[in-house]
Amino acid sequence: MTSQLRVIRGGGVPLEPVTADPAEFQAECVEAFVASWRARGFSPVTIENDIGLLERTLNALGRPAWDVTPEDIDRVVGDLAVASRTASTRRGYVQIFNAFHRFLQVRKAVEIETGFGVRLVCPVDEFNASRHVGDDSPAEKAPPAPERVVEFFDFLKARIATARKYAPAARDYAMFRTLYHAGRRSEEASLLDLPDVHFSRGPFGKLHVRFGKGARTSGPRPRWVPMLDGLDLVLHWFLDDVRGRFPDSPVLFADESGGPLHRGTIRNRRRHLMELEGRPPADRFSPHALRRACATHNYERGVDLVAIQQLLGHWTVGSTMRYVRPSATFVEDAYRRAITTTLGELTAGEDGRS
Repeated sequence: MTSQLRVIRGGGVPLEPVTADPAEFQAECVEAFVASWRARGFSPVTIENDIGLLERTLNALGRPAWDVTPEDIDRVVGDLAVASRTASTRRGYVQIFNAFHRFLQVRKAVEIETGFGVRLVCPVDEFNASRHVGDDSPAEKAPPAPERVVEFFDFLKARIATARKYAPAARDYAMFRTLYHAGRRSEEASLLDLPDVHFSRGPFGKLHVRFGKGARTSGPRPRWVPMLDGLDLVLHWFLDDVRGRFPDSPVLFADESGGPLHRGTIRNRRRHLMELEGRPPADRFSPHALRRACATHNYERGVDLVAIQQLLGHWTVGSTMRYVRPSATFVEDAYRRAITTTLGELTAGEDGRS
């Protein structure tokens, strides 16, 4: 017998038979889980990445999710630690499994207990849930200094004149400038369309980030982001002189077929460009490091922390603080600015009385 009848729920309507093969039934559950993401409005890129992570997690566990034990979670997370995978990677494995198991509890608990005789109990507990590592961790590399960011952009700008293909080189320059000045995630930048650029909105113009990352399980969180530090001029140039050299499509930063750049492609472009730049590995940084640099550099020059929070699209200031890694001389620099300001006010006051 290859299947058995699922129990009858409220209303007395018999449900579809449970597939006796655990692997096949789990695959059906994964499909239903992914369908729920689409229904809640998650972006295709997010769904694609999370599917891959869930598949890697389930393969590493080596058994159906409903049979997984706390010891299985310990083993997988421990193996990742031994392999020197970062805390955020280990946490990602645990979180995606936890979300999938929660889905099974809400949607599939009756079928699993009927078909496989298992009452669902989540194996993720306080002892194996990967701890959150904030920016005070020595494993978290500091964002690039302002001077290093300028050097990288100068290299990209100079390369436009010598690159074999003008349009992709110019696009890379505009795209990485957007990641930094607007504090965008790679995925958010890849999903920008031409109508999302509004030069007349506000004093600097704004980008409409329609697929901003929301809090966990909340779906996309749209927001408006100002084009600061001359980003409006960069995007004016890009739209006037560069974008028309790509195939016609609504995508802002298009690939050579007119489609959106995957965030993995953005990472690969960054790696390729830094290899061409010839900098040692210690001087290289990820696209996400540009977002952290945006937070840090704006904070160092006196931008209000709440304003940076809004720029980055964080729910809380606490999240923003984890992005801010001031330089080693931040305290001294702040002290000098305060003393200079105070002396200037005192001098102005004395001049006014004389």
